[in-house]
Amino acid sequence: MDKTIINTPGAPAPIGPYNQAILAGNTLFISGQICIDPVNGQLKNKDLQEETHQVMHNLKAILQKAGFTFNDVVKTTIFLTDMHRFGEINEVYGKYFDSSFPARETVQVSALPKFVNVEISMIAAK
Repeated sequence: MDKTIINTPGAPAPIGPYNQAILAGNTLFISGQICIDPVNGQLKNKDLQEETHQVMHNLKAILQKAGFTFNDVVKTTIFLTDMHRFGEINEVYGKYFDSSFPARETVQVSALPKFVNVEISMIAAK
């Protein structure tokens, strides 16, 4: 099976030994994204809504680089630091999909990179 590394300047550069995404056959595996603004490398986290929008913008840039859209997403994983705030994240997250939502799990964790509140990874397929 062919494996292609996907990286785009439209999303933040990896902050460790990984790639933004890997395309394996017709399946795209996107590494977890946080609210780093790829233009200046700063966190966009004045509130949880802004943070979640930036995460989704980063994911969209990676999807587009690989020739995918949110309609191709089949699975997401949401990591958050406070499950009580799930509704706030869910409200923003849901706006990026039409009626065909992907499968998903949401997990509360004690901390995330750069001490942000949310990280989302995705799997997309054609």
